[in-house]
Amino acid sequence: MTSEAVRRVQSGSPWEESFGFARAVAAGDHVLVAGTTSFKGSVLYGEGDPYEQAKVAFSSALDAIAEFGLGPGAVIRTRMYLAHARDLEEVGRAHKELFDTARPVATFLVVDGFIDPRVLVSVEIEAFRGAVTT
Repeated sequence: MTSEAVRRVQSGSPWEESFGFARAVAAGDHVLVAGTTSFKGSVLYGEGDPYEQAKVAFSSALDAIAEFGLGPGAVIRTRMYLAHARDLEEVGRAHKELFDTARPVATFLVVDGFIDPRVLVSVEIEAFRGAVTT
């Protein structure tokens, strides 16, 4: 794969600059999106609400793949990191609303916590350019 086959997208998150990463990277036919929370700038959306945090985080991740002309139908893998196992149903409900038609493989993990304790969920997505998009 040549360097021209790799393209990076930034979202403007201060952590991307501080830590040296991209929000999304397209490498060939695959587009990978970094861990995404419900922060937009310095504002956390859905504080205390795992469903709302998941919806906002997935929306931001989908915005990143939209930069490559892709939508939810191109998503082939999702990962959801939860601060609490009790939030599984709410995060799963948000996932189903967004990806029920696409049916990507999905992994739910409970983690010890996040950098900001108000964050309840972080998501990652992987998309494939050859997928049928919806």
